[in-house]
Amino acid sequence: MAREPKAPAKVGPRLRRAEHQESKLRRDDDLQAWYSEIPPERRPVLNAKGGLSLGHARLVAQFLSENFSRKLSLAEMAAVCGLSPYHFARAFSKTFGVTPHQYVLALRLDFAEKLLADRRMSITDIAYLSGFSSQSHLTTTMKKYRDVTPMQVRERLVQSGAGRQG
Repeated sequence: MAREPKAPAKVGPRLRRAEHQESKLRRDDDLQAWYSEIPPERRPVLNAKGGLSLGHARLVAQFLSENFSRKLSLAEMAAVCGLSPYHFARAFSKTFGVTPHQYVLALRLDFAEKLLADRRMSITDIAYLSGFSSQSHLTTTMKKYRDVTPMQVRERLVQSGAGRQG
């Protein structure tokens, strides 16, 4: 008498959900159009060995772009694709060329830079809206990854005429 393993019962619903999400993506949108809208420095590598499928890459990129300003766990990101956190982190890095944390930081910094154009907003408010814990955290991260401070970005935007006045 053969015993049936319990694993397929747990994996089945997750796999069906992922397949449904991927098929829905193919129906709802043109994946190529989505891919071309992504800035070149953030485009996923297509068919990277050990990486995410294009559908999963799109799902997680969309999830992160909608949720970057709040605290995110690796487990929560992995759940979007139905993967373990370990497997997700490896596959994400192979697909996007950076760790999930670095990707989220880049999204937060891009958003902060857009908000810095509005001189009516304080840098502290911009830091919180962008998902940083404090103005100091924003300043330190921006200096480390962009080699400028928020004030320098704001001054550059004002000089270029992009800054809005109150």
